Amino acid sequence: MNIHPWTRRAALLLAALTVLLSGCTTYVTTQVTAFSDWTSNDAARTFAFTRPPGQQNNLELSTYERIVAVELAVHAFREVDSAQAHYLVGLSYGIRSDMVTVAQPVYYNPWPGPYWGRPFDPWGPWGPWGPYQSAYVNQTYPIFTHLLGVRITERATGKEVYNVTARNSGEESSLVRAMPYLARSALADFPLGNGVVHTVKLPLDKNGSAANEMAAAGAVPAAAPAAASGAKVAE
Repeated sequence: MNIHPWTRRAALLLAALTVLLSGCTTYVTTQVTAFSDWTSNDAARTFAFTRPPGQQNNLELSTYERIVAVELAVHAFREVDSAQAHYLVGLSYGIRSDMVTVAQPVYYNPWPGPYWGRPFDPWGPWGPWGPYQSAYVNQTYPIFTHLLGVRITERATGKEVYNVTARNSGEESSLVRAMPYLARSALADFPLGNGVVHTVKLPLDKNGSAANEMAAAGAVPAAAPAAASGAKVAE
């Protein structure tokens, strides 16, 4: 898909503003796009992960598979040996960095603090007769775009039945720290209809990370069905 340069610039600018507000941000916002031909029932939800040639011993991929497996379990998927699996699940992922420049206003104060008898100007950028003149200084920020794709196919026929992509942007430079949010968002409302695009907002936990990051260490939460309970979906 070709993205118009102005569309890409607008997206990067929005991401830059997100970085500027990150000090008070309590949600991670992810765009999710799904293509679906899903007609299965819970009884058939056995799966195994499949990997491309040369990736059988990829530790990074193994880590992300554990995170995705936790989210699949929320929707009654059960991981089994590939020979017994009804579905094969393949992952794709990546991270890209960009630099975004944002013009920041700098106000000129013609009435220095001592004039008011205080070490600061109580009017802020507004003087007693209106706003001060402002200038602009360019500030450059790094923006990181994180991506996760989850593709589900029937093992017996090779037919693709579900393909979902989750993408978010922000100041987080680590894909492994972003992955729990991507996985949970991608499967937050499984199964989505064909061609559905929506936005998922997930709350940060008290440590600034998703609860299922523990899956990266091989642990499985005791109450897996609650993993997606904090998701907010905006169509």
